[in-house]
Amino acid sequence: MHLKEQWLLLISTPFYLLIIGIEILLSHYKHKKIYTFTDTVTNIYLMLLNSGIDLLFRLIYLNVFKFCFAYKIMNWQNALLYWICLILAEDFLYYWLHRFDHEIRFFWATHVTHHSSQKMNFTVGFRSSVFQPLYRFIYFLPLPFLGFKPLDIVFIYSVTQIWGIFVHTELIKKMNWLEYFLVTPSHHRVHHGSNPKYLDKNMGMFLIIWDKMFGTFQKELGEEEYQPIQYGLTKNIENPNAVNIVFHEWNAIVKDILQPNLSFKQKIKYLFGPPGWSHNGSRKTSEKMREEENANLLK
Repeated sequence: MHLKEQWLLLISTPFYLLIIGIEILLSHYKHKKIYTFTDTVTNIYLMLLNSGIDLLFRLIYLNVFKFCFAYKIMNWQNALLYWICLILAEDFLYYWLHRFDHEIRFFWATHVTHHSSQKMNFTVGFRSSVFQPLYRFIYFLPLPFLGFKPLDIVFIYSVTQIWGIFVHTELIKKMNWLEYFLVTPSHHRVHHGSNPKYLDKNMGMFLIIWDKMFGTFQKELGEEEYQPIQYGLTKNIENPNAVNIVFHEWNAIVKDILQPNLSFKQKIKYLFGPPGWSHNGSRKTSEKMREEENANLLK
């Protein structure tokens, strides 16, 4: 861990403890049960698994970044422009990482752990996609070629992660003009909703502009406009123990692929198709659920 990250950890840890403590006190005062002991312990457990894998794998992906940086095509002269462009470029690439994590089942099998909580609080931000560090760096490979230093790439990812944790809360409703361009708690509550209208929406980490540009934005609707947000999965894990919560979707993929009389194409779709796809229509993708909901509303 380099010096910038050490300072970031030193500053962010008290911040995390403070906002979690405030949220617990406010939720208790308002008689809202947004924390449970089991859910919070699970969030910490998944964070530790993810962090361990990331630390073990860091030397590999940093060396890959350094190799790419040796062939950079740009040299930045203006420091302010350098950091602004790095934030924009990295957030843009993260959007596609996150979007493919939702739209391709192979990656969803890793990312699903983050969405498996039926609560929405700051600690859910720590509920990590355990194996994501093994492939996440691939999306950021254009950055060192563009002249961004490897350690700066890792640092900016850590900085935006702080904001990504902050938006996991029900207690902050709207953030006025910031709603137009930042990912806010309101936007991210939508992202964690399992309601058909909210599935696979608001994929950004820091900026919401990418969702608005690429058609994945959905504002949070009031209860007079739509049903209350249901957090978690469209089908929640029946036995969320320490192993099953990490591997349940991988187990489901293996069972699907091993079904008799499947063509090779069908096996591939069970692996790389959208979550919810099935060869016989027995399950539904998020798009299909949304279509059916819209059709029912028109009746």
